Amino acid sequence: MKKDFKILAIETSCDETSASVVENGRVCLSNIVSSQIDIHTRFGGVVPEVASRNHITAIDNVVKLALGEAHLDFRDIDAIAVTFGAGLIGSLLVGVSYAKALSYALEIPLIAVNHIYGHIAGNYLSFPDLVPPFICLVVSGGHTAIIEVKDFNHHEIIGSTLDDAVGESFDKVARVLGLGYPGGPKVDALAKSGKNIIQFAKPNDALGYNFSFSGKKTAVINYVHKLEQAGIPAPKEDICLSFERWVVDELTKKTIDACQNLGYDKIVVAGGVSANSALRASLRAECEKRDIKCYFPDFQYCTDNAAMIGSAGYYAFIDGVGIADMSLAPNPSLSL
Repeated sequence: MKKDFKILAIETSCDETSASVVENGRVCLSNIVSSQIDIHTRFGGVVPEVASRNHITAIDNVVKLALGEAHLDFRDIDAIAVTFGAGLIGSLLVGVSYAKALSYALEIPLIAVNHIYGHIAGNYLSFPDLVPPFICLVVSGGHTAIIEVKDFNHHEIIGSTLDDAVGESFDKVARVLGLGYPGGPKVDALAKSGKNIIQFAKPNDALGYNFSFSGKKTAVINYVHKLEQAGIPAPKEDICLSFERWVVDELTKKTIDACQNLGYDKIVVAGGVSANSALRASLRAECEKRDIKCYFPDFQYCTDNAAMIGSAGYYAFIDGVGIADMSLAPNPSLSL
């Protein structure tokens, strides 16, 4: 394997069209993200068919921009990495088809990458010295899980959500409060002006390392509806902070417990909700008390991006896993 191995990575699992060039799994030479947030905001969430059509429009230009930013052309690329699951089937199909075409035309390897492995690998770009094993908290719009990362390509789920993902719950709370989409950043911003004075329901300690956010989201919705029926304005800031603290406290406690009970001294956080300011503050503070090292990715690697796919793809390739051929198909329900 050559000394400086460059991967062109493609990510189209949801509503971001992204391409990146990553060298040796740790150095991001370019990372272009074309977001569809403005398009989907008017619908209050991602519309799958709209997302896939916009990927088709954007992908060719995004790849060209990624190569240009890295000051490279296709002849300098050693392999193509692509997200093939989990995600929206139409969106995944665009990225997988484009990556297969490039791999075939350039006669270079094609690497199929699990989207969740990608989120974890975002931390390898942010922290060049970080290596497994560690405990990882994955928190995003579609996933919430505590994962034991034994090595770069060996992951085991310790606990996960039984219903809604945490990011999905933030979106639904934001919607009932009329804050718009995406909900997570809007709830986080408004919470900074609120008071943690509302108890929506009692915590459920019977789930072990698993989570359930559907009831939390419903409790907030019911609380807001009761106020509306009584003609009382909803205290949005207090609702946001009380909900956020409820969620963050549970994520923090269970992740710390998993880390200590399994004998680890490192916690890594990944996914879009890893950008949440309250989660960052809470987990860092609790880790510091227990002499646990805590890692949050740079903000550019929190949400969906191709650089994280390039990093994960590199480690898959050098371990001889994930190497695909022209039969590669999207897997929207792909698990670990």
